[in-house]
Amino acid sequence: MWGQMEFKHYSVLLQECIDNLNIKPDGIYLDGTLGGAGHSSHIAAMLSEKGHLYGTDQDEAAIVAATERLQPYADRVTIIRDNYENAVERLRELGVNGVDGILLDLGVSSYQLDNAERGFTYKEDVPLDMRMDQRQTLTARDIVNDYSETEIFHIIRDFGEDKFAKNIAKHICIERQKAPIETTFQLNDIIKAAIPAKMREKGGHPSKRTYQAIRIALNRELDVLQNSLDGFIDFLNPGGRICVITFHSLEDRITKNNFRKNENPCTCPPDFPVCVCGKKSKGKVITRKPILPSESELAENKRSQSAKLRVFEKSI
Repeated sequence: MWGQMEFKHYSVLLQECIDNLNIKPDGIYLDGTLGGAGHSSHIAAMLSEKGHLYGTDQDEAAIVAATERLQPYADRVTIIRDNYENAVERLRELGVNGVDGILLDLGVSSYQLDNAERGFTYKEDVPLDMRMDQRQTLTARDIVNDYSETEIFHIIRDFGEDKFAKNIAKHICIERQKAPIETTFQLNDIIKAAIPAKMREKGGHPSKRTYQAIRIALNRELDVLQNSLDGFIDFLNPGGRICVITFHSLEDRITKNNFRKNENPCTCPPDFPVCVCGKKSKGKVITRKPILPSESELAENKRSQSAKLRVFEKSI
């Protein structure tokens, strides 16, 4: 099982995150997507015995790896197995009423991609799974075999932004009538057949967008992000910051629009001389443009190439 494999997750934009969190030794921090604790081990190392780091992750393998990695700082770290959408509620249960910084690294961890059994990869022939939390019963196999053609089309179109979504959904539904689609290579062959040969030559692996789409739908990734950001900003102490690392345009758009709305929530028509809606700014966007990985990071870790970091600071 996953225990034999080291939970590897290259910490994307590590220094940029640390710099932008403005870490105070006595501060309280939340890493909503703990993973292998790459970012968190650096945050914990900067805290005094009065500071504290809370980390949440829904993946059991991540919890095991993070617990081990954060062992030297065990006195100032609390690890919770849960989806980050429940983090504020869980922290309040522990008597925490605000934090000085929040980090979300929304990528699938290298561990999840590299550990073929988890079914996130299209590079090895394994059962279709893609669950980030293995306590969940619904898997990628269920989506592929049980969802209607229209639902599959919408998932691939909206979450994968694949222009062949309609054809891919159609091919999936034709093939699954012959026999259930059980493995990644079966799905790869179906996707390949649905995309014209000359289009397959460019734009990377033909399955990439469909897998991304199924993974996002299965794990409710965009809903969770959309539903969490306002609550996270409210949970920040005055002057606290939230750093969000995204890996595709859909997540980045949600983050950018949310930060902009929290900076300027006024809904009055532009020609009103004074604001009457009464909506007050919660803070300011620190990153007018997202922070991107450096040349040296790109050379070291090609998975960071689509990463973007956005930062919001709560009003004092």
